[in-house]
Amino acid sequence: MKAKSDIKTICVHEGELKDRRYKGVVSPLYLSSAYAFDGVDEKRYPRYFNTPNQEALAQKLAALEGGESALIFGSGMAAISTALLSQLKQGDHVVFQNDIYGGTRNFIKREFPRLGIEYSFTEGLTVENFASLIHSHTKGLYLESPSNPLLKLVDLESVAQMAQNHGVWTMIDNTFASPVNQNPLALGIDIVLHSATKYLGGHSDISAGVVVSSKAVMQSVINSARNYGGNLSEMMVWLLERSIKTLALRVHAQNENALQMAQFLDQHPLVTAVHYPGLKNHPDHILAQKQMNGFGGMLSFELHSEVDTLRFCEHLEMIKPAMSLAGVESTVIVPRLASHALLTEEERLEQGIGASLIRFSSGIEAQEDLQQDINQAICKSKNEN
Repeated sequence: MKAKSDIKTICVHEGELKDRRYKGVVSPLYLSSAYAFDGVDEKRYPRYFNTPNQEALAQKLAALEGGESALIFGSGMAAISTALLSQLKQGDHVVFQNDIYGGTRNFIKREFPRLGIEYSFTEGLTVENFASLIHSHTKGLYLESPSNPLLKLVDLESVAQMAQNHGVWTMIDNTFASPVNQNPLALGIDIVLHSATKYLGGHSDISAGVVVSSKAVMQSVINSARNYGGNLSEMMVWLLERSIKTLALRVHAQNENALQMAQFLDQHPLVTAVHYPGLKNHPDHILAQKQMNGFGGMLSFELHSEVDTLRFCEHLEMIKPAMSLAGVESTVIVPRLASHALLTEEERLEQGIGASLIRFSSGIEAQEDLQQDINQAICKSKNEN
């Protein structure tokens, strides 16, 4: 299901600033933090999210997701926290998908109680799981699909319709999919979030976050954002716009690499499970075909008990153990010790995050090299047990 006709063209040309003086082919960079006071209602200021580079990139991001308006933040968590708090007040209640990024879960558990905001975590990912937790004070539902790190999917269209019937908003972290592989707004979701540090940046050198929605919703987001002060610097905004020009090309290559790697690992004798929606044996494979344009560049797998997980990471020669994902280079982490380290052991096991789980982020390298590196690391780690 596609929300736009040609995403590659949008990546390159939408929302670019024109260099009308010197006719350069890339957007000019406006580094000024002080703009003229001329009596107009709208004053330009970096913390107001309305500098030339911010506004231009926001236009590109809104177009990529099929939304009306967008804001760029200094990190994914800045985007997530601002979006949530802009829609909530003391006494409100939110239903959260149980399988969400560990940083988001930690933010909820730490900050919501002191703000008087109530929350519930679902026991599963069905429409019924979400609907059963909605009550008179519920204001919204928070989703993450595909989920981090087990790549579970939520039926976005069905959950969105149910939420509309109950008069509550829906918000999704779309980081793992990227706008190339999934467009939740077209499926009825109200607010889309991204850690732009990941696929949108794509080169492991930018920290940023994004919120996309309707103009009406985004007005409340920007009102909160200007108070919280989470804007991205102009230089990083410019670099992010540059990076997004190759987004579609990078993601398509990462999709292909991830699928081939998942198929390779699925047949490996020392791998006990592979979590990737592109595999036909994945429980959400049919749903992925329905609501996604591509299966994504992320997967996770579980090593046999004979293989030492940390030594596997140490023996990788090309693939980098790293605390992020979605760059042009392939990376791995152990979620139990990284992305979900802030959860309790009980919470991790409840979500299926055990000691043998590895999260793999596919880069754009040659598939043969990636498979060879994975295989030699597994073999060396087994021999040392």
